[in-house]
Amino acid sequence: MDDRLYGSFVEHLGRAIYGGIYEPGHPRADGRGFRRDVLELARELGLPVIRYPGGNFVCGFDWEDSVGPAESRPVRLDPAWLSVETNRFGLDEFARWCSELGAEPMLALNLGTRGVDAARSLLEYCNFPGGTRWSDLRRAHGRAEPYGIKLWCLGNELDGPWNIGQKDASEYGRLARETAKAMRLVDPKLELVACGSSNADMPSFPDWEASVLGQCYEEVDYLSLHSYYGKGPAGLADYLACSAGMDRFIKSVAAACDFVKARKRSRKTMLLSFDEWNVWYRAVAERRHDDPWKVGPSLLEEPYTFEDALVVGCLLMTLLKNADRVRIACLAQLVNALAPIMTRTGGGAWRQTIYYPFLYASRYGRGESLRVELGCPRYESPSYGEVPYLEAAAVSSGEGLAIFAVNRSASEPVELEARLGGFEGLVPLERIEYAGYEPGAANSEESPDAVVPRRVAGGFEAEGGRLSARLAPLSWNLLRLGRPGAGR
Repeated sequence: MDDRLYGSFVEHLGRAIYGGIYEPGHPRADGRGFRRDVLELARELGLPVIRYPGGNFVCGFDWEDSVGPAESRPVRLDPAWLSVETNRFGLDEFARWCSELGAEPMLALNLGTRGVDAARSLLEYCNFPGGTRWSDLRRAHGRAEPYGIKLWCLGNELDGPWNIGQKDASEYGRLARETAKAMRLVDPKLELVACGSSNADMPSFPDWEASVLGQCYEEVDYLSLHSYYGKGPAGLADYLACSAGMDRFIKSVAAACDFVKARKRSRKTMLLSFDEWNVWYRAVAERRHDDPWKVGPSLLEEPYTFEDALVVGCLLMTLLKNADRVRIACLAQLVNALAPIMTRTGGGAWRQTIYYPFLYASRYGRGESLRVELGCPRYESPSYGEVPYLEAAAVSSGEGLAIFAVNRSASEPVELEARLGGFEGLVPLERIEYAGYEPGAANSEESPDAVVPRRVAGGFEAEGGRLSARLAPLSWNLLRLGRPGAGR
């Protein structure tokens, strides 16, 4: 599997950047304005890739505004989020921040209001060594070496009526093809992501996928998926089943890709980039209209709870189980806006509940995703049909075996019995349990450790190729196994 399954996303949206990762004058800010407390929390997640600068923001973004001396950059209106964009944080700041984080940049192009020419100019600015108009401009800005950005998104959600420059599938497919052609003439080793449907509920899904790829299949490497999940009137049990919806979405998109592959008699299998996913249902987008045209307004600041952490744990397992096709995924987003990390402008930073399932999956869920066959009781979800009470995924690595599991039952424990074919010599190393909290429990600046996982001593048994553990009701669990004598 690809480690980039554990990526994230930073957009010029609300306080994600201004008051989030970038806050000059903050007591914890360094000389570049980067908040060190936020950087430390982000670094702990081990993020391999960060998508930037949007999102909806990118559809009206002029990249030239974000380079050069910060004090000379123009202040613009951002119609995507009805905000004022100062451009004090731009391409160079993002690249330096990614370098500090140890993450690869994933740069999105404006194919809403702009097109092929702006894309190839930005690529030249970022990646060409020198001796040309745009590469020499980069050098004049103090960056002698190229950024070397390899991963590019060809626009964002361009089927969405909320975006500037909305396009139909035929129009976008042709633009994506021509943009990809122009960029590959400069650098044939780029990885390019075409826009899939904005979500599975779009009226054009999955016809959009088939039409777009019908025009650009051989020119791109990935097709994007976006989806957000929330708790509806059917209640907690239905909400905990939403990962079944994610699984169906992935399989439907893969099927559309394979249809185009067959129709074109292509030898290439289209891979998937699930570059926006998360829980989002409380902080609705309409709130962006309440008090427009400010710098860094508070937008989409979802207060995540324990039940949200369980859902995120299930969604991560779904990505793991589809890692043969989904090679890149970005939790949307990273700081403040729909984020595992929250800050108070001028104040502290803390981890939201969803931080922890992502942390442990990123830390121990790298290697080879294994096929898991489940046999357990099921329940009927109004939105998703029959759903097992147990969700589980397993990853093998040089360190041993990691098993992730969620018990969806609110009242009954699950007795987990597993056959570990091929892993008979492994012994228990560690168990982490996230359980025992009310569904609505949350962390805050005042109580940052109110809802955290716990290490459980002697929490499971493994012998003779069999594993047994008792999973508490409404619990997320990590069971780690390794060779005898292995450290933790």
